Amino acid sequence: MSRKTVPYSRQGITELPNDKPVVYKILTPSGNNNYTGIAKRGRVQERIAEHLPGGKDAVPGSKVVIEQVTSIAEAREKEQRIIARSQPKYNEQGK
Repeated sequence: MSRKTVPYSRQGITELPNDKPVVYKILTPSGNNNYTGIAKRGRVQERIAEHLPGGKDAVPGSKVVIEQVTSIAEAREKEQRIIARSQPKYNEQGK
């Protein structure tokens, strides 16, 4: 499974691969997890762009970390584990 970290900006997210589903984390400048989400194959860059300032689901941050997975089901399981463990500020708690 591939992992990649890029700046949380339009330019940064264009460097992300789009060929597999991913679990992504939007991190603060100090490295804390602000938000964890998943994106389907072919929609990775578009989904993360929705969180940029001015987007429909804006979340502040400075870096994005993605981890590619083999299926969307695997991504959902991993997302739930990360949310339960780190309780990111911008994820709906108890979802």
